[in-house]
Amino acid sequence: MKLMLIFALAITAVIAFSSSSTFAAEGAVYTLTNSSSGNAVLVFNRSTDGQISSGGMFATGGTGSGKGLGNQGALAIDAANRFLFAVNAGSDNISVFSIEENGLHLIDVVPSGGKRPISVSVSRNVLYVLNNGGAVDGADTIAGFAVGPNGHLKPIVAGLALSAPSVGPAQIGFNTDGDILLVTEKNTSSLDLFTVDDEGVAVGPKVVPSAGHTPFGFSFGKRDRVFVSDAFGGAANAGAVSSYAISDQEALRTIIGVAADHQTAPCWVVLTSDGGFAYTTNTGSGTISGYEVGFGGALRLINADGVTVDTSSGSTPLDAAISNDNRFLYVLAPGTGNIQGFFISLDGSLSPLTQATGIPASASGLIAR
Repeated sequence: MKLMLIFALAITAVIAFSSSSTFAAEGAVYTLTNSSSGNAVLVFNRSTDGQISSGGMFATGGTGSGKGLGNQGALAIDAANRFLFAVNAGSDNISVFSIEENGLHLIDVVPSGGKRPISVSVSRNVLYVLNNGGAVDGADTIAGFAVGPNGHLKPIVAGLALSAPSVGPAQIGFNTDGDILLVTEKNTSSLDLFTVDDEGVAVGPKVVPSAGHTPFGFSFGKRDRVFVSDAFGGAANAGAVSSYAISDQEALRTIIGVAADHQTAPCWVVLTSDGGFAYTTNTGSGTISGYEVGFGGALRLINADGVTVDTSSGSTPLDAAISNDNRFLYVLAPGTGNIQGFFISLDGSLSPLTQATGIPASASGLIAR
């Protein structure tokens, strides 16, 4: 009888451990409400099996624009997963949160060094912001900040111009080494390269014509490869992704120009951390296209028609994010008011997994850990 009791208790303990490990918070997914009456970060806790559930709303101390920003990268997280950075497009500032077990804690709000900040990127304790001032009677610029050990920001440089005062910029991002910044210009179909020194000071830009029209979002991969979505002005079924390499001379070389996905308005693109797959969200089609990425940066559609998964009519999929463990893809779909989750299979195919509802139509930015 005693042995049976011990065995029963052991089984109960295993079941309890299994249940807690399945549903314990393994990471999180974040998006911005971008509300003009008070911006906030929505937090969704992620379990080990990829399910997400509400983890609260945390005010940024600033305001959003109340509508789409035409951007990628409204949120960023440092490599150590200590701090989350968010843009406040309506109040021209940046918010810094410490990432804590029970959510976020606001620790700093600083001017963005320009007007209408829309995208941020962080590397080597340096953060840069892209200001879309040309959309609000200002100028499109970038500004840099040093990130202190406590997360507070100290200005390094501000007012660095793009190729012209109003170019419809979409994203700013560091390469893997943190010594190159890239900015996409939608209106001019150009890519801007800035070099960044050891003090975090950016110089440039070198302006390079993009292989495709309306370059929008991008993601850096291994060996200084970068993958850029080409929206082609939203023309029906004309979308594509292009791949480039940054040379030792800090020039941009086209690897694959315009790898068509046969979908409409691919605007956001993310890459698995192993560099094996790229995914772009097709806002006009309500679909996601997956690409297999070759060692040299070549691109091949996972599905010949470009539809790796359908996010549903009217979903207008925008930002996308991949979890740190490379297992799950999450997509912001404000058209249907949700965040959709997918399991990434070994062959790059996607299986619907989870979704969070109640996302406002004004939402912008998505990042996962």
